[in-house]
This record gives sequence, C-alpha cells and structure tokens, in this order.
Amino acid sequence: MLETLRLSWRLTLRHWDVYRQNLLPNIAPTVSDPVFFLLALGIGLGAYLHEMEGRTYLHFLAPGLAMATAFWTAFFESSYGFFIRHTYEGIYKAVLTTPIGPREVIIGEFIWVALKGAGMASGVTLVLLVAGVIEWVWLPLVPVTGALIALTCGSIGFIATAFVKNINQFQTVYALVINPVFFFSGIFFPIGGTPALIQVLVWCSPLYHGVRIGQAALWNEAVPATLLLHGPPLLAFTAILVPLAGRLIRPKLYQ
Repeated sequence: MLETLRLSWRLTLRHWDVYRQNLLPNIAPTVSDPVFFLLALGIGLGAYLHEMEGRTYLHFLAPGLAMATAFWTAFFESSYGFFIRHTYEGIYKAVLTTPIGPREVIIGEFIWVALKGAGMASGVTLVLLVAGVIEWVWLPLVPVTGALIALTCGSIGFIATAFVKNINQFQTVYALVINPVFFFSGIFFPIGGTPALIQVLVWCSPLYHGVRIGQAALWNEAVPATLLLHGPPLLAFTAILVPLAGRLIRPKLYQ
C-alpha cells in the first residue's frame, strides 16, 4: 500500500510541475470569478437588499462562493483536464508503461483534485478574510471542506469522462448537472424558502452540504451543530462517489 501511495504521489507531483509552469494564469480565473460575483451581486444587487438571514448580502454570499471554488476546480480538472491528458496528450498511455498502474493513476488523480480544491478554496477564503467579509475562527475547516467537496464533485467529472465520446459532450453535463447544482446550493439564497421538492433534491447535492459547513465556519455560527448535520452526508457522498468514479474511469485508461 505504501508503494501504491508513493507512485500515486509521483503522478500528483507530475501534475503540479505542469500546473506551476503557468501558475498565475491558472490561478487568476479561479480567484477572480468569485471576487467579481461578490462585486456584482454582493455590492451591486446587495444595495437593493436590506439583509439576508440577518446579514448583508455581501456577507451572505462570501462563504458559499469560497466553497464553490473547490467545486468548479474539481469538475474542470476531472472532466476537461483528464480528457485532454488522456485523449490529446496521451499522458496515461506513457504513464502506464512505468511501474505506475491504473490504481496508482486513479489515486493520484484524486489526490491532485483534493489538494487543488483545498488550495483554491483556501486561497479565495484568504482574499475574503483580507476584505473583512468573513470570520477567521474556524478557518482550518476550509481546506478540509474544500477537499471533500473536490473529491465528490471531482467524482462527478470522472463519471462524466467515463462516458463521453468527445470533449463537446461535457457541455451537456455542465448545463444539466453542474449549473443546477451550483445555483441551487444555498450560495445565493437560503434553500429553506424554496418548494419542498427542491429542498429534497438539494439535500442530494454534496456541494450544498459543503456550502453549509463553509457558511457556518466563516460566519462563526453554530459550527458543531452544522458539522453534525451536514458532515455525515458529505462524507457519505465521498465514500460512495469516489469508488464509483474510480471503477468507471479505470477502463478509459486503456482506450
């Protein structure tokens, strides 16, 4: 097992070496998108909203957008990123000629997705902390929650990758799965006021549980109770989706 982890880590380091060669262009969109969401909605739309759940709309938006960074990062890495490495660059064919096998590739990919999601969520959170729109007391929960969101949402990307025939088909997954999950996750408005059917469907979203944990942590509000309520579903999604995605993506490595 230690040898498997060592080889998996080598693949993760390979991805990092490639990523850091264009570090600023790679990071800039991930950090700027939530910042502009905050400016356009938190300040622009927020000027017309007195408050939401007892706080300004800017403060309401901030934690959810930080958590959503891990969501977007993980999906694009495990869908477009994996597909390009596999189909156009032939990375995995080359890797499989080394002592690294399919299990190490899959574990290495998940390690990379988890670390990248945790790092991006933490980076955006630090920007928000400097801006003074979040609390710092439960800051260590951010990378942990970001990693779990990345693992579950990255699994969605890997599952999609296992079935698509060409890169354009990701647009369907993006439009019909990723967008609804993002907009109905409690980031932009409280889910409690929506119809019962939507609330049930939202509870089936790992991002929603991650957002709720992130909100509690970065608002410094009812953190233990929120962890007890939303932590188990997020862990359950991780335990189900990660093995499923690994099993489905394995045959793709040989195509």
